Amino acid sequence: MRRARQGTLREIEGFLSIEPVQVAELELGDEGAAGGAEGAEGAELRPGPGSAPVTCGMVFLLVRQAGVPIGTLLGRVPEGADPTEVLAGLARELPRGAPAEPSPRPPSASVVVATRERAGRLARALDSLLAQDHPDFEIVVVDNAPVTEETRELVERKYGERVRYVCEPVPGLAIAHNRGLAAVRGEVVAFTDDDVVADPRWLTELTAPFAADPRLGCATGLILPARLRTPAQVLLESHGGFAKGFTPRTYDPAHPPADEPLFPFTAGRFGSGANMAFRTSALRAVGGFDPATGAGTRARGGDDLYGFVRVLAGGHRLRYTPRALVWHHHRETWRDLETQAYGYGAGLTAYLTAILVNRPALLPALLARVPGGLAHARRLTAVRATDAPATDVRATGVRPADARPAGDGTAPAGVPGGHDSRTHPWPRRLSRLQRRGMLYGPVGYLRARRALRTAGWEAE
Repeated sequence: MRRARQGTLREIEGFLSIEPVQVAELELGDEGAAGGAEGAEGAELRPGPGSAPVTCGMVFLLVRQAGVPIGTLLGRVPEGADPTEVLAGLARELPRGAPAEPSPRPPSASVVVATRERAGRLARALDSLLAQDHPDFEIVVVDNAPVTEETRELVERKYGERVRYVCEPVPGLAIAHNRGLAAVRGEVVAFTDDDVVADPRWLTELTAPFAADPRLGCATGLILPARLRTPAQVLLESHGGFAKGFTPRTYDPAHPPADEPLFPFTAGRFGSGANMAFRTSALRAVGGFDPATGAGTRARGGDDLYGFVRVLAGGHRLRYTPRALVWHHHRETWRDLETQAYGYGAGLTAYLTAILVNRPALLPALLARVPGGLAHARRLTAVRATDAPATDVRATGVRPADARPAGDGTAPAGVPGGHDSRTHPWPRRLSRLQRRGMLYGPVGYLRARRALRTAGWEAE
């Protein structure tokens, strides 16, 4: 026990030494897109949401071509150098894809934002949502178990008729999302969090695939860090954050992907709840989200994963599209990371328990995947070392998108946005907490169901 405490203290000491990283985005000019020697000409460098203009030092950079995200890199701007010139030069090393085809006209959409006592963050998110270029959408704010009138007053005072306010007195993220689902009018319902800033084309890019594919039931998008100011934010993002790469992909239950042996039960590979959309009729047909899952319940999480699997199990496709971008404000402290690690572990096994309780017919498929699932769990909670010393990263300046790690090659390090450079080791303390959460998840889910029944609710 004493040795474990000493190890944790050493990990925290190393954690506190992590330095902040600037966040920015670079729009390539025509010469830069062609990869010529004058790649900085025509390039436009902008700070990330809420960030200051780029100066010397480490920079986490999103690179765009014709407005479309094509990759991220981590680079150092030397003192006295021109940041645009340095970063545009590094951006030339990113692979170029074929020019993206124009998106079809998106269907009508509703955006649901569940929130609780975070009016300041909510205002920032709503400002970005109201700036969307989607031709036909509404915004619904669900105030979950409020203890003050702050959120209602914000919506009514600042946003008037542009945003609808709904109150859900029962705590729980899935319950709040179901309340929003019942209230929306759009053909597609999108969900995001109150701690994001949405790119102006986010909603259009997230919902347009539904117009192109009548079998599509769900879509997810790219999540990048809005700020990397604290050690917690930098550590999380250096191990992938929430992003899933820059390659669009469609998951079809009729044709399970060969490289996903746990499909569809590794739902975390599909995306995250801060950037997801469903065909409204498809999500309603499966009963929405399980109210005994999600933040605010004893299950601690798993509501988004449950929604993905239920829609896939209903025969619908799921589309990941990196053109649909939101900037997420990561948690800021070591304590936040501890809470997050435990909650992720608990949410993973809680959602699997929810799937089996609500869809017992899926049990044989899950049991067939148990051996692979155990190996996946070991990889998920492993103590992840650094890929290379930090000095190497600063020397090369760039981590190409979709790079793969050394080893068996089963999990691409580039999947989380191409910036999974692992320049800082993942603490053992966080891995242990995630494993403990995984053991607790089924118990937490059953307790959450019992609490709902006691309150007069049914879990589904």
